[in-house]
Amino acid sequence: MSDWPQGYGLHVLQEVDSTLNEAARIAPTAQGPVWIMAHHQTAARGRRGRAWANPKGNLAATLLLHPQGTPDKIALRSFVAALALFDACVAVTGRAAGLSLKWPNDVLLNGGKLAGILLESMGQGRGVSHLAIGIGVNLAEAPSVEMVEPQALRPVSLLSETGALVLPDDFLTELAAAYARYETQFVTYGFDPIRIAWLSSAARLGEVITARTATSETVGTFETVDARGNLVLNTAKGRVSIPAADVFF
Repeated sequence: MSDWPQGYGLHVLQEVDSTLNEAARIAPTAQGPVWIMAHHQTAARGRRGRAWANPKGNLAATLLLHPQGTPDKIALRSFVAALALFDACVAVTGRAAGLSLKWPNDVLLNGGKLAGILLESMGQGRGVSHLAIGIGVNLAEAPSVEMVEPQALRPVSLLSETGALVLPDDFLTELAAAYARYETQFVTYGFDPIRIAWLSSAARLGEVITARTATSETVGTFETVDARGNLVLNTAKGRVSIPAADVFF
């Protein structure tokens, strides 16, 4: 098992409304980066305000940071978190087979959704005072199919797909150690090494996918992720760069 990374705090709660909400509450007084983990959440949420199911035995955690830089650069930490999740899964199972990364914020296992990432930031004017990176991982149990929206990928759990029963505390230790390594790389060398590493495990790279927003739908071949973290598709109308969307296969 990895050791807990130096300089990162840890708060473990039995129950909370949401680890993201807890991060916002402690942000004004937190000293340095802090991981917040809860064994039970009463009001967990995912992207675009969707409900997030958190069965017993799964990981529900948020990393609170006070990062430097512009909001667009700070948001690139979703890729940092995805790489850390990938490495943590490999560490606890001893295998990388079947794992992939789905733009913008998901980790897949054997084609199903294993984990999700949600970034929330707060600040005044154009600055960001703190960033909360919410992470949910289906370690022991996958939510029912009825909990996900139509056409979304089926939820899977680490236990059902690999046979590995991993406790949330143990997984978080691996995740925190991996995140600290990638955070150092990101701060030192910028986004490009992170982008290259992320693309090496990207789901459906070179294949036709659909990117959907509230007002539009774009179908094209997944070419790359650019220097701003945008999804780049080759479409019938040419090359399109998409900053935010839900992706469907």
